[in-house]
Amino acid sequence: MKIALASDHGGYELKIGIKTYLSQRGIDHEDIGCGPDERVDYVDYAEKAVGKLLGGGCDRAILVCGTGLGMSMVANKHRAVRATCCWDEDSAELSRAHNDSNCLTLGGRVLPLDEALSIVKTWLDTEFEGGRHQGRIDKIFKIEEKYFK
Repeated sequence: MKIALASDHGGYELKIGIKTYLSQRGIDHEDIGCGPDERVDYVDYAEKAVGKLLGGGCDRAILVCGTGLGMSMVANKHRAVRATCCWDEDSAELSRAHNDSNCLTLGGRVLPLDEALSIVKTWLDTEFEGGRHQGRIDKIFKIEEKYFK
């Protein structure tokens, strides 16, 4: 598994903590940006990371801004992206098990590092259950086909 990792300035410090965690676990990742002391728009970095995800360069993405909400909004504008802004381990687990989330968004201004890393661990380690949930994912794909031409 390879992870695209990106943040804006509001999520930079948390992104660095997540990057260290991924390295410690031996999980391949690519830091798309931003760098230290840069003031940037979350829109631009969500777009870059999602490009890696959709282009096949990465299997999943983790995006961090101040709240995680802006990154989630941008990521979900793209076909085949199921970005979930998670606040705790339960939401991370369910986003993977039931929704096959391929993009996790987090808030650097609202989550301490230890909580964020618990969320990341849960999100990475939880498998999609399929079954009855696959039918719902298929419905999402049909909506995308209807509106994303």
